[in-house]
Amino acid sequence: MGALKEELITLLPDLRAFSRFLCRERAAADDLLQNTIATALAKQHQFEAGTNLKAWLFTIMRTQFYSDLRSMRRRRDALDSACSDNVVPSPEHRAELMDLTAALWRLNPQYREALILVGAGGFSYEEAAELCGCAVGTMKARVSRARRQLAEAMA
Repeated sequence: MGALKEELITLLPDLRAFSRFLCRERAAADDLLQNTIATALAKQHQFEAGTNLKAWLFTIMRTQFYSDLRSMRRRRDALDSACSDNVVPSPEHRAELMDLTAALWRLNPQYREALILVGAGGFSYEEAAELCGCAVGTMKARVSRARRQLAEAMA
């Protein structure tokens, strides 16, 4: 194993703590940590030996976090726009739609993404899993949990 990889392993506790600080949610923090490590390994040729590896990794993590945040906001804005473009015939339907939108945004981001891809986007479980970089079984579980949590929230 290379020196960079060995040092990366020693920095995992610091990286995990920083990801949890940024995300405040364990699953999202673990995803951020995994994405950071994958990016660092893919771009290890860009790291200059003799410089601060910890600072380099924290910069990658922070950049990934803000990129994910912007992406999530764009998806939320697109959903809000799609909801506002539809004509809602009655105040009751409008209230139900607002409740549904609020319940969707309270879901775990991974569950919400899975439900939107499979439920609203028409993607197969296999296609959605490939888009999200996870196993098909994981995608099925996320969709199932999202549907259950959404049903409970709307009950």
